[in-house]
Amino acid sequence: MSAWATTVRSPVGVLDLTADDDGAVTHLLSDLEQPWDSAWWNLRHDPRPFVDVVAQLEEYFAGERTQFDVPLAPRGTAFQRAAWEALRTIPYGRTSSYVAQARAIGRPSAARAVGAANGRNPIAIVQPCHRVVGASGSLTGYGGGLDRKRWLLEHERRHVTARLPTA
Repeated sequence: MSAWATTVRSPVGVLDLTADDDGAVTHLLSDLEQPWDSAWWNLRHDPRPFVDVVAQLEEYFAGERTQFDVPLAPRGTAFQRAAWEALRTIPYGRTSSYVAQARAIGRPSAARAVGAANGRNPIAIVQPCHRVVGASGSLTGYGGGLDRKRWLLEHERRHVTARLPTA
């Protein structure tokens, strides 16, 4: 169960983070996704357990980090956790589809269920559900809003392009 909480500002708005007693991130949600009720206010609000993840988020937003390596403790069903783990294999600056994600977890006919699992992803950005788009390449739902999804994808593409060797 989450024990710690903090709020940080980012280029995509306010982000709320929670962590368990061991410091593993349990939630990273935008201000549009806040499922918080009175339990949020009962958590210990302290930025100290979040020093590593906040530093890595700052590096990500500066275009200096392409992967996160902080301990995570998302809570969900075995299927949801498998779907969320698959998100972490989608390369920075690239996109994938729900069908491809379903195949990656060995459930090729479960694209809709994968979409539902992504919709419940409690650790946005770090478990990059923003990298999953519709089969046609169109932007589809994102808990933080399509404007944020678009911003995150453009941010990553911009930094991938900047890393390409010049002729």
